[in-house]
Amino acid sequence: MKSAEIRQLTDDELAKTIDENKRELLNLRLQAQTGQLENTGRVRLVRKDIARCRTEQSARASQAK
Repeated sequence: MKSAEIRQLTDDELAKTIDENKRELLNLRLQAQTGQLENTGRVRLVRKDIARCRTEQSARASQAK
């Protein structure tokens, strides 16, 4: 997900996206531990998506103050 797409999300959608990405990251980690993970680069992409969403959340929180 690109930064421009993240900026267009509402606060609720942003929180939902973070939750979904966290679940996906957990599943990817479990797959990696059991040797079932085929696309190892996906872990990195999901972590970066979570970071982008959290950055946008914190930016919105600082603007609201």
